[in-house]
Amino acid sequence: MAVATAVVLPWSISATGICAVLWLLAIIPMIDASALRRTFAQPAAWLPVALFGFAVVAMLWSPVPFKEQWRATGDFLKLALIPLLFIHFQRSERGHWVFAGFLFSGVVLLLGSALVVMIPELSFMGMPKTHGVLVKDYISQSAVFTLCAFGLLYLGIDAFRLRRFHYGALFLALAILFLANLFFVVASRTALLSIPLLLLLLAFKNAGWRSAAVVCAAGLVLAAAIWTSSHNVRYRLGGLFEEVRTHFSEPSRTSAGERIEFWKRSIRIMSGAALVGHGTGSTREMFLRTAQGHSGLDALVTGNPHNQTFAVGIQLGLIGVALLYAMWLSHARLFRGAGFAAWVGLLVVAQNFLGSLANSHLFDATHAWIYILGVGVAGGMAMKRSAVPAPLPSARAA
Repeated sequence: MAVATAVVLPWSISATGICAVLWLLAIIPMIDASALRRTFAQPAAWLPVALFGFAVVAMLWSPVPFKEQWRATGDFLKLALIPLLFIHFQRSERGHWVFAGFLFSGVVLLLGSALVVMIPELSFMGMPKTHGVLVKDYISQSAVFTLCAFGLLYLGIDAFRLRRFHYGALFLALAILFLANLFFVVASRTALLSIPLLLLLLAFKNAGWRSAAVVCAAGLVLAAAIWTSSHNVRYRLGGLFEEVRTHFSEPSRTSAGERIEFWKRSIRIMSGAALVGHGTGSTREMFLRTAQGHSGLDALVTGNPHNQTFAVGIQLGLIGVALLYAMWLSHARLFRGAGFAAWVGLLVVAQNFLGSLANSHLFDATHAWIYILGVGVAGGMAMKRSAVPAPLPSARAA
């Protein structure tokens, strides 16, 4: 069922949730106390649960009704699935099937995106007026395509290193198609800004700082060529810089302008309960309170400050933020080793961290599931490779 979850993830959150529940029902009876103890001895496993646990405690001082508290707790609860994935994929031999299923689904979605470009009327289950988007939205699609592209780049480099040139050419060609869609069809600003940083990370992971420096120099030339030839890139990034400039000279309601105001108000809100926050589910209520008596951008109310640090900090304070960053760091450290699983895990953590600077990706359904599944599966495989746990019977729930 983990493979099925990965396959449906780019297409449907409802189907993803159903597959995840079925997977849980299949693997929970197979988990024993010794496996729990071994796994939870590592910060990468217990920190997501600690973050969820603190969110439950923070319900005690939340000013919103229980229904809102409970809904917000669910955002943290999903993270507690990560250690269960660790346990399962330490003993499962099918971790790479999950990655292959996600990649296959991404390739089909790429074909669908190309088809929608040619026949816009085919778009469904998403935003029908968004160019090149078949299902969901362009932000989710960009995240999927970015992961697929950089996973394929790693596989291509590895194949050429092993002198498997046909496979290397195939992987690199597919990666270029994913990147071409991002550059020339549609992409989120977050994806476009994160691609250069992920490229540096890929170079460093494969060959160290010297290779990263060479990639940086080549990337500058390539970026100039893409900027010149891609209207999509100029529109997305050029529009971002223009929105920021306009906001500071003449504030207006733009995507970038709203984010800047949300961040400024988030800092003020956090300062009112810096240590433990205002309580689980309190974000919208606190924005509502600070909007009273104001007009314009200062009167906007949101339940999403478009920054993961603030999304956690408003509710759980600096303690929650410390747990969040400790979780990210522990997961990144888990993938210091070599191999494709380590690269996928590091890629997922890096993408989530970079995206969370301008979004609340751990609380956004698609991005949260990508993080949970990616870190959980790759983390279990990395733990198995490092021989942290003792061998357990083969699992079959994947």
